[in-house]
Amino acid sequence: MRDTNSNPNQPSDGELVERFLKGDKTALDELLQRYYSRVYRLAYGILRNPQDAEEVIQEVFLRVFQKLESFKGESSFSSWLYRVAINTTYMKLRDRKGVSTFSFDQVGKLLDEEMIKSGSGEWVSRPDDELLTEEALKIISEAIDQLPDDFKTVLILRDVEGLSTDEVAEILGLTPAAVKSRLHRARLFLRDKLEDFYKQLFEGG
Repeated sequence: MRDTNSNPNQPSDGELVERFLKGDKTALDELLQRYYSRVYRLAYGILRNPQDAEEVIQEVFLRVFQKLESFKGESSFSSWLYRVAINTTYMKLRDRKGVSTFSFDQVGKLLDEEMIKSGSGEWVSRPDDELLTEEALKIISEAIDQLPDDFKTVLILRDVEGLSTDEVAEILGLTPAAVKSRLHRARLFLRDKLEDFYKQLFEGG
């Protein structure tokens, strides 16, 4: 994954990590400030609760402080941090049994993907306001929550966070082909779950 800092006048992630490992504790503060919003956005995007997202951030940054000395630089710092954030977020998620993890806004993004475009019949051509009914969104959200964690993570990173296939592959330690396969299977799972609902909705069944 590319270095988040694009300003050539500021140190790169790697330089900040090196400074921290040499004893400069302020370098870690710079790194965490650089990634605060991204970690929060990821945690909030999955948990949909600001307090839980803040707790995840505190846990993530504590783990980074404790483990950064063991960071070997085999992947970019951003990818390593994302993996820590994902693991921490899903630990928090497992403590919230029965709580839906997707908002209607997030689900609306997914409806623009090939899951709907690859459908058949009139449901592809219906206006958005008819497609995005509260009932439909509720069913979609519940279907997403049924996905296995590894499929759901790929779906979130690609379709909600908007990361590229290569970036997701680096973060999760997968090949790009594996990311595409999981994303495709996740979308198919959702489409299969929802196909009968859409047919009934649009055909008046």
